[in-house]
Amino acid sequence: MSGFFKKLINKVRNKAEIDWDELEADLIAADLGAKLTMTIVDELQDLGRQITADDVSDTAKRHIAEILPEDKLDLRPREDGLPYVILMVGVNGTGKTTSTAKLSQHLKSQGHSVMVAAADTFRAAAVEQLEVWANRLEIPLVKGAPNADPSSVCYTAHQKAIAEGTQFLILDTAGRLHTRHNLMSELEKIERTVGKQDPSAPHLKMIVVDATTGGNALQQAREFNKAIALDGLVVTKLDGSGKGGIIVSIYQELGIAPKFIGLGEEAHQFKPFRKEEFVEDIM
Repeated sequence: MSGFFKKLINKVRNKAEIDWDELEADLIAADLGAKLTMTIVDELQDLGRQITADDVSDTAKRHIAEILPEDKLDLRPREDGLPYVILMVGVNGTGKTTSTAKLSQHLKSQGHSVMVAAADTFRAAAVEQLEVWANRLEIPLVKGAPNADPSSVCYTAHQKAIAEGTQFLILDTAGRLHTRHNLMSELEKIERTVGKQDPSAPHLKMIVVDATTGGNALQQAREFNKAIALDGLVVTKLDGSGKGGIIVSIYQELGIAPKFIGLGEEAHQFKPFRKEEFVEDIM
């Protein structure tokens, strides 16, 4: 999954002696964050002997495994017959709309009925992109007129999903800049609007972040979490350049559990997050 960590381990393996400052810088560059990095480095130094690449790998893996939550993804249709509503948020360029489509395909492949709402009404390309995906995957799509109120699109989609007995409704919201207060307020409005027809909705609020953006992804998660109290994390671009450490940083600081990872552009290159697999792959 992550070539970055493998290069780090190879660098340690090919050196006669550890350069502690360099190791610390490399771990921080891997998006593990200063706190976890110092914990790993301090523990390695406390060994009081020559450090091997296996020492670095084993210590980092153990700490990552201790921090990350157990797999708790349990997406299943609700017993009361109302739609399970999933709200997707994030900034432009993270792969949010593509992840919405992939998630709908994942749910459909499990035999569930799915509907998607194109609530990014201010960016025509986003609606068109989701429409192309919906047609390809044969999943019903609800969209509004250009520049329509995003919350009204979500309300209409929710109404339709309830009427048709659809099991899952996924709302693809605008790729908001996390510094724009008015757009964050709009997200809060969408949340309230969906709650009018079902006070328990939305049931899962996920932010989509790009693994290659490092600290920016953490900052985005902070800001969105302030606005709508996020439940889950989708991390894209883990197919090479993405380092993966950002998953650990976001969970350690904000408690937002990883739910899905994106490994490429195709619909099948998207899967539920599995802690054991991630910890093994990352090194």
